Amino acid sequence: MKKFIVAILVAQCCLSCNAQDKRKPLGESDFQKEMNAKFKDASTSPLTQKGLKKFKGLDFFPVNDKFKVTAKLTKTTDIKIFNFPTTTKRIAKYQKYGVINFTIDDKEFELDIYKSPDPMPEYEDYLFLPFFDKTNGKTSYRGGRFVDITTKDEQGDGTIIVDFNKAYNPYCAYSDRYSCPITPRDNSLDIEIQAGVMAYEK
Repeated sequence: MKKFIVAILVAQCCLSCNAQDKRKPLGESDFQKEMNAKFKDASTSPLTQKGLKKFKGLDFFPVNDKFKVTAKLTKTTDIKIFNFPTTTKRIAKYQKYGVINFTIDDKEFELDIYKSPDPMPEYEDYLFLPFFDKTNGKTSYRGGRFVDITTKDEQGDGTIIVDFNKAYNPYCAYSDRYSCPITPRDNSLDIEIQAGVMAYEK
């Protein structure tokens, strides 16, 4: 009888552990865990119903500190509004916030960074960094990826922190029901940024 009770307790413990493992967000970093939690939740996920049913977690490149850079930020003085074409007929409007210059593997790179001219209050500090790199169409989404940065990432010495380990795909990579700004071809990096979210197979 005692052996039977012990067996039941062990089985319950295993089931409880398995349930906790299933609830535990997948990922190597806080960013990866947050992304997986968002995609798994039907109320926040960009996935189709079919994609949501088979979702096991996003594929990420391993976190690599060399892709977290301190870039020189040269702010734009002429506040010009740019019309970004999107994957639909919609036009997205952004103003050029500045230019960032940084180094990876002793090579120098430059990207334009943007800001919404009329952001919602909760996104007032957000900056928009769309980019292409040499992984696009291979191990990452062919349409380029985005990095969210905020003005709080700016440093007192005129630099800004950019973490490509937090690069993510536009929602168009997961479903055709979204309208996404198209990354400017000028914002291309002649290097493989093996960081952030990888390509998604629908």
